Amino acid sequence: MTKTIVVTSGKGGVGKTTTSASIATGLAKRGYKTVVIDFDVGLRNLDLVMGCERRVVYDLVNLVNQESSLHQTLIKDKRIENLYILPASQTRDKDALTIEGIARVMHKLKKSDFDYIICDSPAGIEKGAKMALYFADEAIVTTNPEVSSVRDSDRILGILQSESKRSKMNEEPVKEHLLITRYNPGRVKDGQMLSVDDIVDLLAIPLLGIIPESPTVLDCSNEGKPVILDDDSEAGQAYSDAIDRLLGEITKPHRFMEAPKKGFLSRLFG
Repeated sequence: MTKTIVVTSGKGGVGKTTTSASIATGLAKRGYKTVVIDFDVGLRNLDLVMGCERRVVYDLVNLVNQESSLHQTLIKDKRIENLYILPASQTRDKDALTIEGIARVMHKLKKSDFDYIICDSPAGIEKGAKMALYFADEAIVTTNPEVSSVRDSDRILGILQSESKRSKMNEEPVKEHLLITRYNPGRVKDGQMLSVDDIVDLLAIPLLGIIPESPTVLDCSNEGKPVILDDDSEAGQAYSDAIDRLLGEITKPHRFMEAPKKGFLSRLFG
């Protein structure tokens, strides 16, 4: 049975597209047939992070308007078996998306035996974001450890609980997960960032993962490579841990929550 997961947040710049790319790649690496959809019509960044921007011919709006087939529109990832990308349009606006059109796309993907559909939502609460979360079975709410980001994520939780198809049909609620990105334990210790406990207390949803602040994330994005493919980076390892928890290993311990201890020379010379 196909599972639809939306990656969402209220605030821009928190790492939704990076997260969508890594979650989709991680699931495909585990053997699940996975497609990741870019709902950010008019901007389109997912294809850059996935390294397939030069292969885009048709896009989500073409598919919604029945101007292309699913086979024509999907881009197969060159690195990972079972991974596909459905890019957004750069030349249309979000009004091109309709519930009926997206429903047709979702139906076609489910008929194509996808195990997971990952929806990369634009920031905020406008039409594109609501389209991305409407069909969700699960939601990964992505937030930075700062007050404004957490507050906006709380707003998104309210929309998930009232505007999703599951809520409107009185079905079982969307399953919610919390992913904290750009976490810096040193800055938390200095009082410059919220702690994990603070964020979990404020949002009151299960913690899926903590992604440490890392220059590797930007390096991988510039290379067109999801950071989860960098096994040596802490961010890549943290996303891999999050995949394990998403697939049921809920007792897997969280890493990268503590600032590294300084050695004697570091303490001596600051």
